[in-house]
Amino acid sequence: MEKTRDKVLLVGGAGYIGSALARELLQRGYAVRVFDRLFYGDMGIREFSERLQVVVGDMRHMPKSLLDDVRAVVNVGGLSNDPTAEFNPQANYEMNTLATETLARLCKERGVRRYLFASSCSIYDVGVHDQERDVIYDETAAVQPRAAYAVSKYEGEQRLLELADKEFCPVILRKGTVYGFSPRMRYDLVLNTFVKDAFTKGHLTIHYGGEMWRPLVDVRDVARAYIACLDADENLVRNQIFNVVHSNLRVSELALRVQSALRTKGINVEIRPDYRYHGVRSYRVNAEKINRVLGWRPTVSVEEAVIDLAEKIRAGNCVDFENPRYYNIAWLKLLEEADRIIRLTGFLLTSPNGGEVKSPRVVQPMERQAAR
Repeated sequence: MEKTRDKVLLVGGAGYIGSALARELLQRGYAVRVFDRLFYGDMGIREFSERLQVVVGDMRHMPKSLLDDVRAVVNVGGLSNDPTAEFNPQANYEMNTLATETLARLCKERGVRRYLFASSCSIYDVGVHDQERDVIYDETAAVQPRAAYAVSKYEGEQRLLELADKEFCPVILRKGTVYGFSPRMRYDLVLNTFVKDAFTKGHLTIHYGGEMWRPLVDVRDVARAYIACLDADENLVRNQIFNVVHSNLRVSELALRVQSALRTKGINVEIRPDYRYHGVRSYRVNAEKINRVLGWRPTVSVEEAVIDLAEKIRAGNCVDFENPRYYNIAWLKLLEEADRIIRLTGFLLTSPNGGEVKSPRVVQPMERQAAR
């Protein structure tokens, strides 16, 4: 692909991963059209928005014109974790499964050959109680996703792969739990939560004693994985699934590594185990395939990401830690509540009849008397 001529449609391009990927695409010479509902605002792409074409809309209703002059699509949109999926299972299914297929069919209709889909390693989840299935999974493993989010992603995968042919090249990226700083920051991801807690609480809490496994990967490495799949020959990636992971760690070990990295920056925190069960997920995956086929290797370790995040926080980035924008489920609940209130009362600054609210006028004593 000749990058100076390529235009990529980036669905969800203002999100946590999308904004990091948009920056990487621009640096590589791609033209980028972002399609995003801007649920979380535009802070993720505000710094370089003049270099993007941004279209605001719902991925469940994408106009055909979105694909004008587009050579490839990267879909990192939709609901992105278990709490948001379970908050509204219907919306989760519509975005992560149905919209994925609808966009693929639109690509085939418009002659867009390459379609990269953001899936998740959570489809490998076996929980902490099934020791016989506690193995390292590769892309050929049989899976039985359980949670609504994982089920919707897996079904989206299957619908995409069924559409593959010589003219259409779907590629699936199953990402581990992502960490690291993004201009559309999230503090509801395990490593990022640990760093945030170090600054706000002075300790890290590991639920269920930290026994569960997590495959982990930095957001910048994720962006480079998408670039690798865009740049690769079609014959290498058509109808392929790639796990995108840096390393598999128990959460207890992750906490120790975070603690050690923070210590190098003069931040001392203790680790507090909580052994109560919290609906724990646990899974390990193998990511050798993407290295073998595409030469992609992760470069940002847990420790490097922790230090980078700590330095950015100390520099004043994303330090309003309780802002609900940094927590996907908290933000969706807030938006739903605001929407419900506005439907009942109208927007706060608009009068019920649609006119602008007039400024109040102080009534003087004689005016009050005359009014009687």
